[in-house]
Amino acid sequence: MATEFPEEIQSLRTTMENILAVTQPDVLRTQIEELSKKAAAPDLWDDPASAQEVTSELSHTQSELERVTKMSERIDDLGAMVEMAGEDPEESAEILAEAEVDLVKLKEDLSDLEIRTLLDGEYDERNAVVTIRSGAGGVDAADFAEMLMRMYLRWAERHGYSTKVLDTSYAEEAGIKSATFEVQAPYAYGTLSVEAGTHRLVRISPFDNQGRRQTSFAAVEVIPLIESTDHVDVPDTDIKIDVFRSSGPGGQSVNTTDSAVRITHLPTGIVVSMQDEKSQIQNRAAAMRVLQSRLLVLQHEQEQAKKKELAGDVKASWGDQMRSYVLQPYQMVKDLRTEYESGNPQSVFDGDIDGFINAGIRWRKNQQHAAQ
Repeated sequence: MATEFPEEIQSLRTTMENILAVTQPDVLRTQIEELSKKAAAPDLWDDPASAQEVTSELSHTQSELERVTKMSERIDDLGAMVEMAGEDPEESAEILAEAEVDLVKLKEDLSDLEIRTLLDGEYDERNAVVTIRSGAGGVDAADFAEMLMRMYLRWAERHGYSTKVLDTSYAEEAGIKSATFEVQAPYAYGTLSVEAGTHRLVRISPFDNQGRRQTSFAAVEVIPLIESTDHVDVPDTDIKIDVFRSSGPGGQSVNTTDSAVRITHLPTGIVVSMQDEKSQIQNRAAAMRVLQSRLLVLQHEQEQAKKKELAGDVKASWGDQMRSYVLQPYQMVKDLRTEYESGNPQSVFDGDIDGFINAGIRWRKNQQHAAQ
């Protein structure tokens, strides 16, 4: 193994150089300096929303710089360790054994970091708005939709990403009909967009008193969050606005005023509901932002003449699923596009989905190259 170390370390360094060329540490340092000045402004918190945006962006940019600099340092440390082994024959075996462990972990972590360099789409760097809808399968599908929502929220929690549930429509017996939430993190859209599509669950239904196996489906839609620099014109004549009372599980009222808002975009039929905020005005503003985000995606697809439907139009039924979660008669989660799989569904539902996401990003990039 010792003779292979120089080649392995050189390979790591080459990969790291490619990553640095994309992440541009000097640019990150400049951004941190500018954001730090904004964060230090005495009137920063006069506008809480803007302040939150500045401090969040500063934190994420600092984390990004720390990730790449620490990775470079780890590669240099490994190289120094291997050199040390050559200078001290007596402790060589022990040092090389430790270096081998470090090498395996470095390869794994560097592969995860490299994924970021593949996110070069127009909107990839933005926050994401995720919508999950139950499909075919009745109450099991509603329960599955809620399981998927928890999975993505746990995934975000594992990475320290902020999330905000914008709207939840509860099913009568269990689970949810649909839910929409925002994931606030650099490249959240580019990362999570590979999760869009139909997900399929096979298990013994906990809602069937005869203990029969049930197949159910849920659809996942992922769109980039609109920014102030985007121009998406939505005339008042193109929308219909309904107000209603927010409700909790089982239809229980959680709000005594008509603060929830539903906006229907008449030309496209896109419907957005929002009930998370306290006031009707706030809910309307949030719903308009999500509507504009969806229209932005639609506009982009039309401009690029893409021959695909919006993720929200997925049928969520047999024949078009992209991932299967099988709990019975065996335990397996498998992505049907990438062939990536896990034999531990519980871990996956607890948010351990980086392997699936990374495989999906690589698969997408390969598909793009093949189409060129």
